[in-house]
Amino acid sequence: MKKLFKTTMFAAALFAASTSYAQTHKDTTLGQKVGTTAKKGWHATKKAAKTVGNKTAEVASKGASAVTDKKYDAKVGPQGQTIYIDKNSYYYYVNKKGRHIYVPKVQLVDKPAN
Repeated sequence: MKKLFKTTMFAAALFAASTSYAQTHKDTTLGQKVGTTAKKGWHATKKAAKTVGNKTAEVASKGASAVTDKKYDAKVGPQGQTIYIDKNSYYYYVNKKGRHIYVPKVQLVDKPAN
């Protein structure tokens, strides 16, 4: 009986603590319209999600290119990008959105000596 009583009291205390934390709310819309804050928050979230998605695609595409394709060490892209050679001997680099941008060999620049 004591064990049942202790378990019941523990559950009741846990329930009371969780409901008290659930009721706390910080109001951030003082002096502003509610709709504008929600709209700003949504656009900021959308922009952040797009940025994270682009970076994830870029990293994944660069990783896949490094594994499957050959890296061209002697040349770089027009803005200094790393050049890869695919299975069909086409030259490309990976842009900030993770897309393969194919370039002709004449547009490649010699790699600067560091």
